[in-house]
Amino acid sequence: MKSKEYLKLAIPFTISTITQPLLGAVDTAVIGRLEDPAYIGGVAVGTVIFSTLYWLFGFLRVSTSGYSAQALGTKDEKDSLFALFRPGIIALIVSAIFLMLQVTIISTAMKLIHPDAAVARQASTYFYILIWGAPFVLLNYVNLGWLMGRKKIKASMFLQIFTNILNIVLDILFVIYFKMGVAGVAYATLIAQATAFAIGFYLVSMNLNLLSVKNYLTQLFDKTAFKKIMGVNTDLMIRTVCLLVVTNMFVAKGAALGTEMLAANAVLFQIHYMIAYFFDGFANASSVFVGTAVGEKNVKLYSEVLKISTKMTFILAVVMSLGIFFFREGIIHIFTVIESVIDLSLAYSLWLVIYPFAVGIGLVYYGLFTGATYTAPVRDSMLLSLAAFLMAYFGIVPLWGNHGLWFSYILFSLGRSIFLAFYITNFKKKVFAFKGEQAICV
Repeated sequence: MKSKEYLKLAIPFTISTITQPLLGAVDTAVIGRLEDPAYIGGVAVGTVIFSTLYWLFGFLRVSTSGYSAQALGTKDEKDSLFALFRPGIIALIVSAIFLMLQVTIISTAMKLIHPDAAVARQASTYFYILIWGAPFVLLNYVNLGWLMGRKKIKASMFLQIFTNILNIVLDILFVIYFKMGVAGVAYATLIAQATAFAIGFYLVSMNLNLLSVKNYLTQLFDKTAFKKIMGVNTDLMIRTVCLLVVTNMFVAKGAALGTEMLAANAVLFQIHYMIAYFFDGFANASSVFVGTAVGEKNVKLYSEVLKISTKMTFILAVVMSLGIFFFREGIIHIFTVIESVIDLSLAYSLWLVIYPFAVGIGLVYYGLFTGATYTAPVRDSMLLSLAAFLMAYFGIVPLWGNHGLWFSYILFSLGRSIFLAFYITNFKKKVFAFKGEQAICV
């Protein structure tokens, strides 16, 4: 496998993936045109709540992509159907729980984050509208993961880019022209989420005979298979819990430092998300190629993917860091016109220059492990990184304030890379067993 073949998949995935943080970026940029920082803070807090909910179950996309890629390697229709329907069942159950517990969720979030009254009002408005998008979001995770695992590049790109552009257009229409404020941002996102599910379902149905699942109903609900899926997904959920603990502690501490600091950190975090999603596009490509290698029992393909992934991660980190360093002032101005928020954002922006080098390997290698559905190292590396963050958070933030907060986050990101890189040395031994020259997946 050549770098050109890898990039042929990675670049479209990156283009489609980067539209996801653009939603939050556009939400922040549009609301940032309104003069009250409470609007930015309200969207920031609301976004954190939904990130907490959806990231926790982000494994629905990640694991579906891994299983779908492995089914592509085995070329078995039954495996392809199970890769779609089993996580789909989980998505329906989880979304129903979200809807039933919505009052409890928002009240708990407000107690944990402690925003001021104005921010809390805006965040509540945002939440009670957008919670009804939960079934669409989780089911679309499954649709998108399945399409990506099958290397349906054009379909994946169309699904994400079209619905995200729709969200952006509706954001501008509802907030700027209809003067709907935070509610306009929420309704725009809800409509886009419903549209994404409808398009995703259609695209999947064009590539898979969904009705043929009736031939495998007994096997579909096999307890052993669901136990295996949940084992993989539990590891990924623990990884996400670590991320959410860090993110929520970060936002809560920013809120404690004042509304303007919360708004400035929200702007920088949107830029950080965009950086992370660039790497995520490469991780998705690595995941698909490794999943296919596992399905085909092709050790050589895995080794080639590892080599190319490492090289591309370093190149991307250099490009991203230089871009942030030279253009950070212009980028920040895109998000807000409030001078005090701009000044604060610039004061802490150099931390984002370091971020790509700290997190790159951790994000891209994550794709290698999830593609093979070998997820215990992902879980363990995140727990170790969380421990590093907590030590810095309690030891350094009281001394350095918001700089200490960003230092703690960069340390956490670096830990993700270092600890996961340690596990890569045993990847082949754990995922592939050897009998002579033949590799057998375990």
